[in-house]
Amino acid sequence: MSHRDVGGRRLKLQRALAAALAALPRLWAGAAGSLALLIAAGLAPLFTPVTGGAANALTGAAVVLGLVAVGALARLSISPNLRAAKTLGLGPLGLQFKWPELRLLGAALLCLLFLAMIVSILGLVVLAIFGGAELDVAAIQARDWAAVGAPWKLAVLAIVGAGALLIPLLLIVRLSLFVPATLGRRQMVSLNSMGIAYGSFWALLAGLVGTAVPGILLAVLIGNGVLTGLAASAAGVVVLVAVQMPLTLAFLGAAYRQLEYWSPEEASR
Repeated sequence: MSHRDVGGRRLKLQRALAAALAALPRLWAGAAGSLALLIAAGLAPLFTPVTGGAANALTGAAVVLGLVAVGALARLSISPNLRAAKTLGLGPLGLQFKWPELRLLGAALLCLLFLAMIVSILGLVVLAIFGGAELDVAAIQARDWAAVGAPWKLAVLAIVGAGALLIPLLLIVRLSLFVPATLGRRQMVSLNSMGIAYGSFWALLAGLVGTAVPGILLAVLIGNGVLTGLAASAAGVVVLVAVQMPLTLAFLGAAYRQLEYWSPEEASR
């Protein structure tokens, strides 16, 4: 990948979505084994009650299989074909557990730690501001919003609350390329992934929302009572693993291929 000006890159959303949809058959075929095992691990507790140590073992197995599936899908999503994905360590039917999977785990933990720190700081700031606003607690309990406090105070608190929600969203979207970047650069990439996503926040957000359609439709069906009980739980596992996860990673891989500017040669300069 040749070096490109970081500030001049922008994600072409339609092209990335089209590439993601076109790549789905390749992702399903290349990661079929890992996806099937992950679905089986998710469905097992629904049909066979497990408790104690067996439940813990099954949870651990599901986590490992999830990591294996993500690793396979990420390799496939950033590669133009199956042969290229195999050069990145893709195993037969997507069954592999190598250093890239461990790097993915480490990068995910670093991203989660960073987000947890930011959310904690934001929470403390919001609590301090709300605590110093001297709002009428009795009016809040009575839902008498007109008597809660001065309008300007409520406006400020609304802005602060919105900011406390938007900042984590901004960071999550900016960090979303850490999975394909870790596989593409063959090294652990966590906070550095924000540089890859620079200037493409809205396109990435739109793409993530667009690729979330299967999960949203499933939630609507469950919320309206079309799917209930065991059918809802089973459908949730299948849709999440077989459709939602491959589609999301296909989009992130397509976005990464557009936005990546780093090359191994630059690391040695």
